[in-house]
Amino acid sequence: MRSTRVNDDLHEDARSVKLLWTGGWDSTFRLLQLLLRDRARVIPYYLEDRTRPSTDTEIDTMARIAQRLNEEFPHTRELLQPLRRAAVADIVVDDDIAFALSKIRRRSFIGSQYAWLPAFCRDHALDGMELGVHVDDKVQALLRGFVVEVDHPAGFRSVRVDPARIGTPEHTLFGAFGFPLFRVDKRGIERESRAAGWDGIMEMTWFCHRPIRGKPCGLCAPCVYTIEEGLARRVPWPRRVLSFFYRRFVLPWKGPLRQLRLVTRGTRERPPPEPDLGA
Repeated sequence: MRSTRVNDDLHEDARSVKLLWTGGWDSTFRLLQLLLRDRARVIPYYLEDRTRPSTDTEIDTMARIAQRLNEEFPHTRELLQPLRRAAVADIVVDDDIAFALSKIRRRSFIGSQYAWLPAFCRDHALDGMELGVHVDDKVQALLRGFVVEVDHPAGFRSVRVDPARIGTPEHTLFGAFGFPLFRVDKRGIERESRAAGWDGIMEMTWFCHRPIRGKPCGLCAPCVYTIEEGLARRVPWPRRVLSFFYRRFVLPWKGPLRQLRLVTRGTRERPPPEPDLGA
């Protein structure tokens, strides 16, 4: 698959759909919807986190999926644009974004990617980037009371954070994104994929952050979510057994220990000043 750095000047128009693609289950399903159902022009983005062992596997997975699409569905050669890549290490997170993340984490822990994703979109003036937030996702639960349905210029309905919520931590972190999968879960995605004949491509997707000998580890967050959200078959059975004991005896302690670290850190460090959101 062709790729380019984000700063390269590539033509896009209002009907183009910007999609955060990782080669994973949710974002690949959305890619197939856009290319094969909606016949929409897609500009895929990928943010490289080189601290994650799965980065090269994800890039290779996207290349293989793109090649298969080009071979089986020739019209996608024009619709699927080069992959735009950027390094997470180069992203600078503004204070208001860091503060919003810290406020949300007092209620529900979400990953650090929800700081550098909005920071990336702000830095590159990107609006409407699609994220694969779905039912059973922590972010979906967090945003459930903050979203409205909207029309996309490409002709489909999507979900976004209500502009009336500007000034809230939820809007600060997620206001730049669209959530087209907001009403569906992973099993629903599986059913829709099979009905459309896309299951062969969906089985090419990747999700594990720390693969072991090329297989999912069963212990990282995406592996745990994959198992708990109904797709355990995608994790090899020996790793599923290990995952069972990990989720039963280790994982329940991680949340309280994380909160304890945050509280302890807060007593040692002066918190960042609250940004002036009225400025």
